[in-house]
Amino acid sequence: MTTTPAAQAEPILLAFSGGLDTSFCVPWLKETYNRPVITVTVDTGGIDADAARVLAERSVELGAVAHHLVDARAAYWERVLRFLVIGNARRGQMYPLCVGAERVLQAQTIADLALKLGTGSVAHGCTAAGNDQVRFEVALRTLAPSLDIIAPVRDRAFKRPEQLAFLEERRLPVPPYGAAYSVNRGLWGVTIGGRETLTSDGSIPEEAWVLSAQAFTAPRPALRLRLAFEHGVPVALDGRSLAPVALIEALEAIGGPYGIGRGIHLGDTVIGTKGRVAYEAPAAEILLCAHRELEKLVLTGRQIRVKDTVAGPYGDLVHEGQHLDPVCRDIEALLLSSQARVTGEVALLLRPGSLFVEGVTSPYSLMKVSRGVYGEAAGEWSPADALGYSKMLALPGMFHARAGQVKP
Repeated sequence: MTTTPAAQAEPILLAFSGGLDTSFCVPWLKETYNRPVITVTVDTGGIDADAARVLAERSVELGAVAHHLVDARAAYWERVLRFLVIGNARRGQMYPLCVGAERVLQAQTIADLALKLGTGSVAHGCTAAGNDQVRFEVALRTLAPSLDIIAPVRDRAFKRPEQLAFLEERRLPVPPYGAAYSVNRGLWGVTIGGRETLTSDGSIPEEAWVLSAQAFTAPRPALRLRLAFEHGVPVALDGRSLAPVALIEALEAIGGPYGIGRGIHLGDTVIGTKGRVAYEAPAAEILLCAHRELEKLVLTGRQIRVKDTVAGPYGDLVHEGQHLDPVCRDIEALLLSSQARVTGEVALLLRPGSLFVEGVTSPYSLMKVSRGVYGEAAGEWSPADALGYSKMLALPGMFHARAGQVKP
């Protein structure tokens, strides 16, 4: 490959997770393009001080000239996660969009950093068979269409064993999971992919789980929690006020050892195939269940039904890397409006593999303000009103049945 001197001097900015794909990309890009490589890790959760240090050291050992760690956890909550909570968003009625939801924000952060560093080339380690390639590139092309996007693993079709051999031949550091498992971790949970998830049957081995490996072999005693929300936003845990990011991290530490939010999601990928991934999302599972039950107490049935009709498509758009589409801003406006009265407390009981909502309270309770008692006594209506209502409600069915009795 022939490059001009100016191009040789311009660095390539690599989105760096420290996994096998991105670890391979550092020396491969450096050798192939004969240009310096700068790694950037956008912290959207799951990176403590030790992990940050390991990432920086690994980047340098792999041959990068510099490494940047950008803390985007608060932005991730503000721009994405709060709307997933408000919308009770899940994929396939179970998967809480653990890691894919953060890709657009990561791409936006990388595009901004590329502009600051004065480089026109960015790289990622996504494969041709996954969702992330679409998410990253849709966002990057929307935000900065002039950027040159380099995707070695996808465009050269490198397999994980080939990448592992490439690193071992050069005596470069190999991630802990090697080629066996692809692990992604963020504020909203962990995803784990391996040979077991390439087919539709069987689970990953117990030791491959990251947050819940001992949940059932060394079960913990039952634990009760109280979560407080204000206008749909989680604000306190067991009476202690916490910012959303700190609260999510606390719930992950609490719920992970109970196996809360552990699952294997089977569904449609962005590129149209069926895909399967193991995941652990204790904080997401707790918050989504608690928020859903609080909404049932304070929102009308019509509010919930209309909200559900837009929350599903919103989750799909986020999952598919289309979060920058203006329709998402329209949906977010409706979701925010719906939360005016979503304030109260939710009591939860955690057991190994089980999350149980024990009760919900709110100053805006629609249950508390009724003078009637469900199944027991009439309130704002009389027995005669109930009889008349039942008769009127039955009329469409009566007319349909009567019409069917007419002989042609």
